[in-house]
Amino acid sequence: QVQLVESGGGLVQPGGSLRLSCAFSGSIFSSYDMGWYRQAPGKQRERVAELTNGGNTNYVDSVKGRFAISRDVAKNTAYLQMDSLKPEDTARYYCRATRLGMVYWGQGTQVTVSS
Repeated sequence: QVQLVESGGGLVQPGGSLRLSCAFSGSIFSSYDMGWYRQAPGKQRERVAELTNGGNTNYVDSVKGRFAISRDVAKNTAYLQMDSLKPEDTARYYCRATRLGMVYWGQGTQVTVSS
C-alpha cells in the first residue's frame, strides 16, 4: 500500500521560500506520476504542479516561475520548491501519487504566508 507523508510547511513572510517534501513508500516510486495540490479554507482543492514518471512537468499559471516540482528517486521523495511566496499561496498542500488509475494522497502540510 502506497503511503505519502508531507513535511516542510510552516509560516513564512511574503517573498520568502519553503521546500515541501513528500516521502513515498510501499511501491516503486519511479513508476508513479507525482503531484502537489493545495486547498485554502472555503476553496476547492487545486492542482499546483505535476511531474510525470517520464519527467514532464505542469504548473498552474499562478505559480509558474516561482514553484518547481522535482523528485529524488534514490530517496523516494518528491519536492516542491516554493519561492517568492505570496499571501494567496496560503493553503494546506497535499502530495498525490497516481499510476494506472490508482490515486494516493498524503495528509497534507500547512503553508501560511503572512507578515
